[in-house]
Amino acid sequence: MRQHELAPPKGAKHARKRVGRGNGNGHGTYSGKGMKGQKARSGPGINRYFEGGQLPLSKRLPRKRGFTSLFRVEYETVNLHSLNRFAPETQVTPELLHQTGLVRSSKKPVKVLGSGELTYPLVVKAHRFSQSAKDSILAAGGQVEEIGAEVR
Repeated sequence: MRQHELAPPKGAKHARKRVGRGNGNGHGTYSGKGMKGQKARSGPGINRYFEGGQLPLSKRLPRKRGFTSLFRVEYETVNLHSLNRFAPETQVTPELLHQTGLVRSSKKPVKVLGSGELTYPLVVKAHRFSQSAKDSILAAGGQVEEIGAEVR
């Protein structure tokens, strides 16, 4: 077999549909576009989100619109009751929290929340504290240190 003898199988090739060349081929008068209307005209069609002039879905749903702050800081959160696993007088830092698996990312700032109780004194270092967490740590005889420089 030679290269010039290769041919596609029978029925694989079709002739191009020539519209608007008279009624003899069945694609004359309206050229397969029906009668009048926006889709019968020349030029680009309508986009796929067009709803015929009806208010589009993206404008009907308020949850899709709104404002996203570029300066939002996302914190890793730790609750007070989970700090009870450390020995008394321990210095609890974001690195220690990451090593023990209490926070997932060491790149995000840490915020301590006031859920639960602390039963003994700890020195807690974090980027932010809720007021109730601060009060509970101080009431247990511990210390609170805010790390402020690392938050953008």
